[in-house]
Amino acid sequence: MSASDLISKIQPTSLGGLLRISCKTYAPKTALIIPTKDGLEKLTYEQLWTSVRRWASGLRSLGLRRGDAVCIISENSAEWAFFDWASQVLGIVVVPIFPSLPADQALYILKDCGAILVACGDAHQLEKIGSNEGVRSFLLGGSDNSIAKIASEAALISEDEFESEIDRTNPEDVATIIYTSGTTGLPKGVMLQHKSFIWMNRAVAGQIPLTHQDTFFCFLPLSHVFGRANDHYLPISLGATIGYCRSLASISSDMAKVQPTVMLVVPRLLQAFKEKIIDGAGKQSPLRQKLFSSLISEGKKKSHGKFSLTFPMLDKIVGSKIREKVGPRLRFFVSGGAALPRDLYDFYFAIGIPIQQGYGLTETSSAITVNNPAHENRPETVGEPLDKVEVKIAEDGEILVRGDFVMKGYHGLPDETAAVINAEGWFYTGDIGEMSNGYLKITDRKKDLLVLGNGKNVAPQPIENKLRESSLIEEAVLFGDGLDGCVALIVPNFELVRTQLNSTQSDEELAASPEAKKLIKAEVDKVNKALAQFEAVKKFALLPAKFTVEGGELTPTLKVKRKGVRVKYGPVLDSLIGGESGRAKGL
Repeated sequence: MSASDLISKIQPTSLGGLLRISCKTYAPKTALIIPTKDGLEKLTYEQLWTSVRRWASGLRSLGLRRGDAVCIISENSAEWAFFDWASQVLGIVVVPIFPSLPADQALYILKDCGAILVACGDAHQLEKIGSNEGVRSFLLGGSDNSIAKIASEAALISEDEFESEIDRTNPEDVATIIYTSGTTGLPKGVMLQHKSFIWMNRAVAGQIPLTHQDTFFCFLPLSHVFGRANDHYLPISLGATIGYCRSLASISSDMAKVQPTVMLVVPRLLQAFKEKIIDGAGKQSPLRQKLFSSLISEGKKKSHGKFSLTFPMLDKIVGSKIREKVGPRLRFFVSGGAALPRDLYDFYFAIGIPIQQGYGLTETSSAITVNNPAHENRPETVGEPLDKVEVKIAEDGEILVRGDFVMKGYHGLPDETAAVINAEGWFYTGDIGEMSNGYLKITDRKKDLLVLGNGKNVAPQPIENKLRESSLIEEAVLFGDGLDGCVALIVPNFELVRTQLNSTQSDEELAASPEAKKLIKAEVDKVNKALAQFEAVKKFALLPAKFTVEGGELTPTLKVKRKGVRVKYGPVLDSLIGGESGRAKGL
């Protein structure tokens, strides 16, 4: 019997109950793989159960009780998992904070959720949090002042008491509060219940062919709902294995050690992987470079349903070698968090690693839809609704959803909750979309729609995605409210532009270079040819630096903060639209 079948029959009512089922069903099987400098450390499900019981003993010894809120600000690790699972067993509400957040934003979350304890991944995070009245701060792991040390020394909770704590948790209890990334203002605490994650595990396992034999690679932040639900809870619900990534810098070496079969990704990381593959191909002999180019070209034809006589041979000669390096056991990527550009899908299709695009929000406990590998994969869509997900399109095009996966509400914000969940339980996603033969297509964010001076509405995201498909453009952000046409702020792919121009200029010098602007203009012109006249990008400027979280242009989940870009590069926008008068019209 598969794990998903087992869960559907026994139906755990809480995350602790889910953990119990898997740990007892798969006791001798490897649950966690932890890469180290010298190799790998492996924990079985039986050892995971013992570790969680030990950490629960430590949390109890600190006086934490059911319903208390605790924060964790740390990179992914096995200790992160122990802390969370132990908290779920005890009915403690875990509030993750992105480790990349600056101190003021981290402290806002800490205060807003009412946490009485915060676990920090390292000394830097501990210093960032500082001293706060009524809040105790500890390191997550390590030998001094750490939760791990406290857990190792605490009196062990008996097995009976440990299991009775699991049985005390109700499906409607809040498991976690995850704060939104704040693209449109202060972050809001999304309260997610145990029942939502239990449903999510069952629904995703029913839509994507996943089993206890799979190995997940946990490198998306556990602070975010995508990673938390699908790289943390889902694999354990399946009896699968989780391999951890130590850091972004060690992705390649850790992947080689873990050898995952499934990877959750966001488009930015897929783009980074793609650039590494292309860079590696560029260092091969002229013949191999030509074969690689042919593989990508013929693979794109196949991706678009066209016939290619040479693709099978190219796949055997070139594609198989690339897959061996990227991940010999990797079956597919699951992409979410942002729209997947078609050129990325085509590239990975060509090298033989399919991408299943999905869609979800923090407020919906992660996934709402996903492309099912057993059905037709439609990369221009975000797939089909999961089991028991109700989807409808409002008159204005907004996507509405309903089901057990919808949040309980925003913490301490009843008015904001009522504004997005109506009396019938429909959640207003804020996204604009359409249904086509059972597949959902996202066209834009409702709040992002640009209203031009002539009254025309422009959806900026599809245009931005088309611009990003150019290898010379890393990022593009459109503006146009109240203007005669759209303007764009563009971050070039500095390395590739430098190579094309045979230049040694700095990023800032390159952005001011007429030659670079001419190069990018050719790419903008290509996109404009496929757009309606009123949608075309009339003017653009090159920005002198890449977007960063610290710079205020990106959220911790790497989404562009349109307002942050507007504020930081106001003078550049002024130069495009004619000064302050243009900004008064909405820019």
